[in-house]
Amino acid sequence: MKLGRLLTAMVTPFDRELNVDYGRARELARKLVSEGSDGVVVCGTTGESPTLTNEEKLRLFREVKDALGDSAVVVAGTGNYCTRESVELTRAAAETGVDAAMAVVPYYNNPPQEGLYRHFRAIAESSPLPLILYNVPSRSPRNLEPATVARLASDVKNIIAVKEASKNLEQITEIISKTPDGFLVYSGDDSTTLPILGVGGYGIISVASHVAGPQMRRMIDAYVEGRIGEAQEINKRLLPLFKALFITSNPIPVKAALKLSGFPVGGLRLPLVEATEQEEAVIAAAMKQSLSQ
Repeated sequence: MKLGRLLTAMVTPFDRELNVDYGRARELARKLVSEGSDGVVVCGTTGESPTLTNEEKLRLFREVKDALGDSAVVVAGTGNYCTRESVELTRAAAETGVDAAMAVVPYYNNPPQEGLYRHFRAIAESSPLPLILYNVPSRSPRNLEPATVARLASDVKNIIAVKEASKNLEQITEIISKTPDGFLVYSGDDSTTLPILGVGGYGIISVASHVAGPQMRRMIDAYVEGRIGEAQEINKRLLPLFKALFITSNPIPVKAALKLSGFPVGGLRLPLVEATEQEEAVIAAAMKQSLSQ
């Protein structure tokens, strides 16, 4: 299954009382697709999944899929540190009409590689949805090793991709070399999109595309079409934005960036807090530098 090369890890909009703003979520999803995204990941880490209830997540899956229809793919973030809960949410997500699911490496409980293998296999086998693995060592104590990814990709037919946020190009190259043809490797960090494409990766599950969707689209298309120099120039221009969007915990900066761009999506649920004035100034400067050229 081809999900598209540019997916956006979509933030979750909130109203003034920090209730989920489902109408704004629909608007945001349509905006992202109109600006170049092939689809969206709903209720991933960027969507503040740890502070959303399962009822909120399932309604978001339904609302966003209804808003986009067949115009773009919707990937449901269904994983956490509990295998049973992840299985139950993935099964329920399959009934909402989404196109695929994504499950993160369990955080806090620090399972060994065999535990990771069984965890992801149980999630994948619980529903017919294609499953994307999500490796983000900065947010979990355990790295999903290439041998485990290769084993899962070979043993479980609906595990079709990995979102790799390790920034380790040697590891990513090893994953690409060990997994079957057709297995997709996505960058999980905007700044490594072009390097990962260069070693054989497929695309990006992006944060920056909330405010730089057209530029990310042009960069990926330029690379795929062989206009390497053009892709490199776009990447260089976007680097200040990539850095600014991670000056503090994601998704604090990207929600500030959306507000600065004229598309506010509300605040953040505790324990996250809104960007400080100083952080917002850095983000604004980076947006001006990266997006005004």
